[in-house]
Amino acid sequence: MYKSYFKRILDFIAALVLLLIFSPLIIVCFILLLFVNKGNALFFQIRPGYQSTPFTILKFKTMHDGKDINGNLLPDEVRLTKIGKIVRGLSIDELLQLINVIKGDMSLVGPRPLLTQYLARYTPEQARRHNVRPGITGWAQVNGRNALRWEEKFKLDVEYVEKVSFLLDMKILWLTLFNVFQRKGISADGHATMEEFRGSEG
Repeated sequence: MYKSYFKRILDFIAALVLLLIFSPLIIVCFILLLFVNKGNALFFQIRPGYQSTPFTILKFKTMHDGKDINGNLLPDEVRLTKIGKIVRGLSIDELLQLINVIKGDMSLVGPRPLLTQYLARYTPEQARRHNVRPGITGWAQVNGRNALRWEEKFKLDVEYVEKVSFLLDMKILWLTLFNVFQRKGISADGHATMEEFRGSEG
């Protein structure tokens, strides 16, 4: 009952309240990033949602669009701005996804929505992560976030799909707050965020 009905109602109410509470912070970040990114403070990207249905995710733009002499984007750790690093470190860049939650694209808690090109690289077991709405935070995020290997993250995502409940969601939200203050698992080793998923080994 919770998974199929009450979770969506609670998501909508909580996201609306949180959006109102954090609106001053969102406005300040928007203005700062407008200057840092030369007029482009927002990041839009197509991501797979529930049952792999595509939707447009909304985030703050934390990296500039600097390119090398060949026209290729510079590495993430080079393009990450000073303001962007703070915004990302405190997970402020995720706040705009409350709009995605209100629209029904996402949930507060669920597997993180990843890149569409990853869809063809999942094993059938890993693809089960799309059997629920993607979330702003999730079981993998509070158990290591970007410090985990991809296979470990997907295993935790599927575990969440199998065990989703009100109490588990409350636990994940509480641990998310703790991790934000501790700034845990923000980056993978040698990367500003997470290296590309190229498919499971073996």
